[in-house]
Amino acid sequence: MTITGVKQVERKVTKVGNSLGVTFPAEVLEHLNVKQGDQVSFHFEQGAVKIEKARKVPLPKGIDNNFLDLMNDMINEYDETFKGLAKR
Repeated sequence: MTITGVKQVERKVTKVGNSLGVTFPAEVLEHLNVKQGDQVSFHFEQGAVKIEKARKVPLPKGIDNNFLDLMNDMINEYDETFKGLAKR
């Protein structure tokens, strides 16, 4: 499905467990070619958020998802420290 022109769709923000969530209209999922279980990525650009289907990148040999999760947790926890060190 290709959407031509400008189309706006609104959704209500709802509570999902301890988080907030928004459902995607079927036409958006079809346009993005996203199905249940797929991942999407969010890109923050000049006051807007761009949503697209996440690209699958094969993991390097010897690296597993658990290792990547631990690395992401560490990077998120120490982000400001890393930025401070990079400025020195």
